[in-house]
Amino acid sequence: MRFSDEFLAEIKNRNDITDVISSYVDLRTRGPRSVGLCPFHNEKSPSFTVFADTQSYYCFGCGSGGDVITFTKNIESLDYAEAVKLLADKVGLPLPVDGYDDTMAKMRRRLLDANREAARFFHNNLFTPDGKVGLDYFLNRGLTMETVRRFGLGFAPDKWDALIRHLKSKGYSESEILAADLARKSKNGHTIDTYRNRAMFPIIDVRGSVIAFGGRVLDDSKPKYVNTSDTLIYKKSHGVFGLNLAKNGTSKTLILCEGYMDVIAYHQAGFTNAIAGLGTAFTADMAKLIAKYADEVILSYDNDEAGQKAASRAIGIISKTPLRIRVALLSGGKDSDEILRKYGKEKMQQIINSAVSDVEYGLMKAKKGYNLQNADDKVAYLNSAVDELAKVNNPIHWDVYASKLAAELGVSKEAIVLQIQKKSTQRVKRETNERFSKAATFDDSALKKVNPERQSNLTAAKSEELLISSLLKNPDFYFKIKDKLTDEDFATQLNLRIYKLIAQRLDAGSPVDITYFSQDLTDEEMGYLVRLEAMRENLGNTVGECLDCIKRIKAEKAEREKKNPAQMTDSEWAQQFRRSDNQ
Repeated sequence: MRFSDEFLAEIKNRNDITDVISSYVDLRTRGPRSVGLCPFHNEKSPSFTVFADTQSYYCFGCGSGGDVITFTKNIESLDYAEAVKLLADKVGLPLPVDGYDDTMAKMRRRLLDANREAARFFHNNLFTPDGKVGLDYFLNRGLTMETVRRFGLGFAPDKWDALIRHLKSKGYSESEILAADLARKSKNGHTIDTYRNRAMFPIIDVRGSVIAFGGRVLDDSKPKYVNTSDTLIYKKSHGVFGLNLAKNGTSKTLILCEGYMDVIAYHQAGFTNAIAGLGTAFTADMAKLIAKYADEVILSYDNDEAGQKAASRAIGIISKTPLRIRVALLSGGKDSDEILRKYGKEKMQQIINSAVSDVEYGLMKAKKGYNLQNADDKVAYLNSAVDELAKVNNPIHWDVYASKLAAELGVSKEAIVLQIQKKSTQRVKRETNERFSKAATFDDSALKKVNPERQSNLTAAKSEELLISSLLKNPDFYFKIKDKLTDEDFATQLNLRIYKLIAQRLDAGSPVDITYFSQDLTDEEMGYLVRLEAMRENLGNTVGECLDCIKRIKAEKAEREKKNPAQMTDSEWAQQFRRSDNQ
């Protein structure tokens, strides 16, 4: 269905884009702009920019962009109508009912139902002769039957299509099974079960819906784990294992582990506040989700080098949320699961009680490898410690830990604090400059995919872009230039289509805010449009500038139309001269 301009305007006015996006992305604001790490691709330096004045966003790294509806659609994996409905529901705005298309909502429901049925199938299979090997695996890992049932653990048969046949018998189509990633296409084109001969861990969201699975081999074969890929109902960068159970406790502290078995072992031992991130790395989206249910996180990562690197990375991400951070220093085993099985709850309780703050953890890492009886090592350690403390934007922490360092190393506390302040100022300045200089840079490479004709018609395309940008900023210019440009003048079809959408709205007396184009453009095209809109800072804001663009567009068209003189008729040859004279 199409929504009216009036309804879309109300959606936009009641859902400020900065407020909506800041619930998903950690934003830093300067004036009308806010920047942060893009939620749609992995990056270390922020290139995701929110423009408060135009109620739009754009990532200068991946080209994603649009309005509040586009963002909601992509971040929540919804279709357009569902995103509008979600935003309307959030502010209590009644949704027009005429013609509402709930196709995508029905598909999401079907995939959730298929996953729930698959979870039942895997769990029930544990208690069959084919699944005994899976049940034995869990029992040999020290799990009780109560725990197996509580987490809905299961086993995927060592067959190519056992789950497919089961789901089809329940009325699910092959396309639905594939869409849920419960089956995949083999190299020879056959549809086969995604999970075969694996211990199965259902992933359940905070609403109690089965949204995905993790499957572990029972031997040393590779890959060790097969996990559900991103689907209509699941994004691994957002998922947290065990949060559906942990959120129900009274504790405002959550224990963050690396894997499924660590979480399950913790819960069985009575630590029902244990959770784990999904995917290969902890993400900002996971941190934001956790922050909704806790005030503090205790990291319980493996004590090997990989685990400690992962812990440091997680600390960097979590530190951007209001969550307090402590780190459990595991001893007596490589991970929490092994420690619990070997020593029991009491030993783990001692470890949890002795967990150190993230600042202390950073200082402990900085101290490794230094001999503090050696003057050079002492200086090197002190510099590393100052670097660690400079990451913390808290003068109270500086005072406390500078006192400790001064007592430990025999150095003036004032000198240490001075160095911390200096390093902190340098860091903030450097990060701010990087963030906003990058946000102000337009990277043409992000445009190649959405407008493939651009590169071979660069001068004309840039003139088209500048013209569109000018009309978005100064719509009244349109009526002064509309008769000077034809459809045939355009070098790129995308720019022509956007220009015509703008022209249609202006001819009808309608506004040209980008929200009104989101029903007619793809997500990639919306990003492109916002990028053009963001060019407004480079505009001269004159009709003359628009006329110059049109002149260049027409000149480029003439160049494209030039023929080899040997192939021209006499009239075409004469016309070529007349065209040159007119120019």
